[in-house]
Order: sequence, then structure tokens, then C-alpha cells
Amino acid sequence: MKKNGKPDMGRITVEVDIANNEDVVAARRGYLDPSKVRRTIIQGLVDSGATRLVLPGALVKALGLPLKKKKVKVRYADGRRALRAEAEQVSLTLLGRDGQFSAVVEPGRDTALIGAIVLEDLDLLVDCAKLRLVPRDPDYVVSEIE
Repeated sequence: MKKNGKPDMGRITVEVDIANNEDVVAARRGYLDPSKVRRTIIQGLVDSGATRLVLPGALVKALGLPLKKKKVKVRYADGRRALRAEAEQVSLTLLGRDGQFSAVVEPGRDTALIGAIVLEDLDLLVDCAKLRLVPRDPDYVVSEIE
């Protein structure tokens, strides 16, 4: 995102591949043609101050992601609070690393929000100077276990 030809300060956007993990597993097991996996590439805003993955409601519906029965409380940066649905079985691929997550469903959103849980799980660091994400180790996901 740019204003007056200059990049927005502190804003990192990335392309993220989002798929229905139930489809991914079915394709892996041979029950579904891999070309039938419901997936899309969407712009994601990286926000290490946010906790969770947030996805647009329209995307969740289009991918057929199942919703948990119980809603989650969310608190916005401006202090507002709301109850939102939570989608399960989100397969996410970012910078060649993948994981399965749940996501807060935000009805009015048109981009993904990539929070700290995704960054931690995929072992990606925010390079604020160059406004990019980088893997801590380019060859391995490093897991802190003790």
C-alpha cells in the first residue's frame, strides 16, 4: 500500500495461500482430485500486535470452512469489542511454510490479517527496516521447546 508514491510506514503485506484443510487431506488420501481443493491466494496484512489469523467472511464461505459452534470475543485497536465466528480447518501457506489454523471471521474485511500465532508457528520474523517477513532459519522451522 502506498500513499504519494511512498510505502505506508510499518505496513507489511504478503500473498498468502488459504485452503480448506479438509479438502487438502481428502486430496492427499486420494478421495478428492487435487484440482478440486477449495483454495485461493489473498493479500494479507502482517500485524505482529494482533494475536490471531483473521479472514474475510466471504472467503470463509467460498472455501466452505467449517465454523465452531461457539463465537469468540474480539477487541479492536480502537477499543471496540464484538463477538465473531471462528472458522476451523484453515490450511495456510506463506513463504513456502504451511500450517493449519483456526481464524476469526470478520464480515466486512477484504484481506487477511496475519497475527502473532501464525508468525510464531511458521517461525517468521518481521523485518521492520525492510518491511518484509523473513524466516529465522531459511532451511528449518525452529521450535523453542524448553
